[in-house]
Amino acid sequence: MLTQICAELKNYFIDPQQDIHAGDYAIVDGSIDLPFLKEGQYFRIVGSVLNDGVWQYPTSQLNDEAFMGAVWAMRVPPSLIALAAEIEQWQADNGAVLSSPYQSESFGSYSYTTKGAGSETGATFGWQNQFAARLNPYRRLFVL
Repeated sequence: MLTQICAELKNYFIDPQQDIHAGDYAIVDGSIDLPFLKEGQYFRIVGSVLNDGVWQYPTSQLNDEAFMGAVWAMRVPPSLIALAAEIEQWQADNGAVLSSPYQSESFGSYSYTTKGAGSETGATFGWQNQFAARLNPYRRLFVL
């Protein structure tokens, strides 16, 4: 979920002068050796065919491959990690309803129609809308 949140925010919490490590990398047995990261630190893989995204170090969940790309050492604030957990829970509780293509139903004389939850236009209401005010302090205007 942190991959989607950072993409939505256009913020990967890096210092481009220090935190982007380009080179050749190998993922073996689901793990990658990154001596410049601390245990528990988040990182982003860029340029991989199978593993692009945000991960927490160390991990054994990657797909084995060799790639030439970059690893971004991220500095994610603990408050955003906590918010990401809330978003995941909200998504688990509401995702099935929100992904349903049905906004109305009728049985005999009973009829019920809804607009997209919280939307006057009928647009889908997702975690981006639900948590927008709390995510705004982390937003960037451009992607690095």
